[in-house]
Amino acid sequence: MNDVIYQRIASNPHFKELVAKRQHFAVLLSLIMLMIYYGFIMLIAFAPGWLGTPIHEGTSITRGIPIGVGIIILSFILTAVYVIRANGEFERLTQQLLREVRYDA
Repeated sequence: MNDVIYQRIASNPHFKELVAKRQHFAVLLSLIMLMIYYGFIMLIAFAPGWLGTPIHEGTSITRGIPIGVGIIILSFILTAVYVIRANGEFERLTQQLLREVRYDA
């Protein structure tokens, strides 16, 4: 019985749409995060003096600290964007797929 359900799900166009949309979105967010993180690592490697420069004269906070904190915050934001879309569009597609598979059974 389960094999029949799995075959129905795998052959359903909504399942293929869900997989394609979810995969495309995950790759997009991953590439954004990788580019930002890789850019930060490149700054560390090629411009450590610039990152080590204090933000204001007389302070010990350098440019690298808010940039690093910004990257961490951005990772949380990108995770939230994915969760919001997963709980919205992706969940809707999943429920639609399950309704169709159950209806056909």
